[in-house]
Amino acid sequence: GSVVAYFTSAKFLLYLGHALSTWGDRMWHFAVSVFLVELYGNSLLLTAVYGLVVAGSVLLLGAIIGDWVDKNSRLKVAQTSLVVQNASVILCGIILMIIFLFKTQLLTLYHGWLLTMCYILVITIANIANLASTATAITIQRDWIVVVAGEDRSKLADMNATIRRIDQLTNILAPMAVGQIMTFGSPMIGCGFISGWNLMSMCVEYLLLWKVYQKTPTLAVKSAKVEESELKQLNVKKECDMKPAEGVQLIVEKDVTGFEPQQKEISCAARIAEPFITFRDGWVAYYNQPVFLAGMGLAFLYMTVLGFDCITTGYAYTQGLSGSVLSLLMGASAVTGIMGTVAFTWLRRKCGLVRTGLISGVAQLACLVLCAISVFMPGSPLDLTVSPFADISARLFESEPLPTMASPEDKPEMIFATGVPNLLNGSTTPANTVPEMSPEPVPLISVSLLFAGVIAARVGLWSFDLTVTQLLQENVVESERGIINGVQNSMNYLLDLLHFIMVILAPNPEAFGLLVLISVSFVAMGHIMYFRFAQKTLGKQIFVCCTPNPKAVSDSSPPGNTSTV
Repeated sequence: GSVVAYFTSAKFLLYLGHALSTWGDRMWHFAVSVFLVELYGNSLLLTAVYGLVVAGSVLLLGAIIGDWVDKNSRLKVAQTSLVVQNASVILCGIILMIIFLFKTQLLTLYHGWLLTMCYILVITIANIANLASTATAITIQRDWIVVVAGEDRSKLADMNATIRRIDQLTNILAPMAVGQIMTFGSPMIGCGFISGWNLMSMCVEYLLLWKVYQKTPTLAVKSAKVEESELKQLNVKKECDMKPAEGVQLIVEKDVTGFEPQQKEISCAARIAEPFITFRDGWVAYYNQPVFLAGMGLAFLYMTVLGFDCITTGYAYTQGLSGSVLSLLMGASAVTGIMGTVAFTWLRRKCGLVRTGLISGVAQLACLVLCAISVFMPGSPLDLTVSPFADISARLFESEPLPTMASPEDKPEMIFATGVPNLLNGSTTPANTVPEMSPEPVPLISVSLLFAGVIAARVGLWSFDLTVTQLLQENVVESERGIINGVQNSMNYLLDLLHFIMVILAPNPEAFGLLVLISVSFVAMGHIMYFRFAQKTLGKQIFVCCTPNPKAVSDSSPPGNTSTV
């Protein structure tokens, strides 16, 4: 009976829906970077442009998405974002299948401009899918979980850790599945598999969300709470000036109190100004949060190429790693990520939430030292004498080399037959003369250290991520939970945007070592910010613990009698 009760509980159904959603996301995120490299040739430029568009969109629209999550019912937000996300991925997969089938014909039509428009269409639709995924993550991982857990912080920590374990397990299995399909089948078959999975998953997830909503009645009281708080703030408005962070709520308050004549007079101006007001007020509210420095510390960790995103995937692809090998490396990183979630729950019980973040930061930095060392080891493609704009200028001003580098016939020979692409050393030597040089053993030292550091650092990274996530969940009020987490996502993508700009400016593999050193520096700065937050928080706790209880002092109690936190 207890087993059946668990498998039918809202918590398990939430886990199951998240597992299905994450499986589709991980397959798509892994495959899209490989698809873009496959289509555009041996360059990270198109993957960097894709990342730039995605990061810029969330940066500008994160607060607005969060505000939309706050103002609408939980079920409507979850179901809408689910349908938009999966439908976009399905459509994008179909377009990619068409490109793979008719790429040669598309190159000849309108001097290749039709193929360029297909690339733009793919990136645009994929960006819409990512925006919908952002809304889903905010409403499920930052709101629904908190409501289902109730007031039990230990249960909330366990649920957060379980969600991250599901993420890491899907990081193992999903890339393996689609990687093997792409390696032993074809990229077109991979696109079809991903589209079919998202179609099936969307229907099941829609049903699971409805079941969780029915089993958790408190999920349905969000609107009532918001209206009550807004009415209270409207009464306060009559006595004192309204704070800037409440400006966006004034529009809703007028709807609640029924000021229809005034609403009609300013409706046009209000609709134009509302997104800008929401953007401004969201960032002001985020800055005023007590966990501001902790959130900034997490955001700085996104200014890095030391993660298994499209940039690192594309770089590994240029180093001669196939989709199958790369998926195995991503699986290993997921295993260490699961270890990080286990470490988080254990450290939180032993040391507390704030100290867990400190320990996790030190562990991550210690592992990233291996990545910094790998830059200077034999086999590293680092060469600062090569112009960072060489790849861009070659593609813009040299018309003949482009078809050769992007040719489907030459690319497998350049990448997979040699082990070290000719692009790395600028050599024009034919591929059949490379085996005489025996370059394969040389790059193993640098590449091994790089990926060893990245994989090992996932333990501290995911433990730190869970720490900041729970700090935001515990310290942000429910009525602002969506917009604050939306701004947090914007901050994450702002630093992510900078790292994509960095790659666009230096897309050559020879400059990747420099990007690694810059990434380690930003990770260190992020943990310094969290250290400052922890210093303030722990200092306040010590101050409260050591402050004499006024009542005890008045009763002539011993000076050592202190109040509790």
